Amino acid sequence: MASKNEFTYPETNLTWRILNHANKNNYAVEAYNCYNTDGVVAIIRAAERTHSAAIIQLFPWTMHFQGPEFIRYVVRSAHAALVPVAVHLDHCIKTEDVELALTLPFDSIMVDASTLDEEANIDYCKRIVERARALNITIEAEMGRIEGGEDGLPTVDMEAVMTREDQAKEFVRRTGVHFLAPSFGNIHGGYPDGGAEKAWDLTKLAAIGKSLSSTTPLVLHGTHPVSDELFLKTIQFSVRKINLNRTVRDEYTKFVAENAGLLELTVLKVQAVEIYAKSIARMMDVLGSSGRY
Repeated sequence: MASKNEFTYPETNLTWRILNHANKNNYAVEAYNCYNTDGVVAIIRAAERTHSAAIIQLFPWTMHFQGPEFIRYVVRSAHAALVPVAVHLDHCIKTEDVELALTLPFDSIMVDASTLDEEANIDYCKRIVERARALNITIEAEMGRIEGGEDGLPTVDMEAVMTREDQAKEFVRRTGVHFLAPSFGNIHGGYPDGGAEKAWDLTKLAAIGKSLSSTTPLVLHGTHPVSDELFLKTIQFSVRKINLNRTVRDEYTKFVAENAGLLELTVLKVQAVEIYAKSIARMMDVLGSSGRY
């Protein structure tokens, strides 16, 4: 007999609820790559101040460097917020990292098997989706290959395989993944001359979004540097989760670097978190997630 959770999954999942709401109301929710407690506090404060949902996004690095108890702290803090704040594991490439992640209280996990061939990627993602169902964890996957030099990913290759729009719907159907990160010229870790405006194939992104209709929110990776205007264009094509890292972190990092030897640690942290939170809140306003909750 099916369990109660199986009848309601994924509607009971927090990441799914956040992105489904964005899907129905045509806006995007930001997923912020977070490395420390400053980031956790800044994201939650910004979300509560702007009445926006948010996604705290961690890397497998965090599971190893800061350990499982830090993950549990982040999830408890996020779920205690006054607005919906989910916790997502980004770019989980190694099999052993996926196994560890499935023992922790993540709301969602990106299973990155995009280095495998297409059939192997489909088979692996499908098996993880089936296991995650019992844990009420939703799964993001990458179709094609988003290259880059960020956080352990390979070096930039602009000839990387892009997502084939005619295959996107079939990939989602066969794997059961809930969110899809397409490759349409977006890259991690900085763009060459011409920037994202030149590198991105928005016609391809539009075709991918259309092929999936409103059933599967798209996820945008490779977002630095990207203009506000370009971000807004992607929302028209079913992008509902926008991963942000340096876009909201650079002002915080600059402040800490310039003041670490000048201010008391307590003062430094209070002021740095406020700068971080303001950068996050600005993007919530830009992408339309403010005032939704």
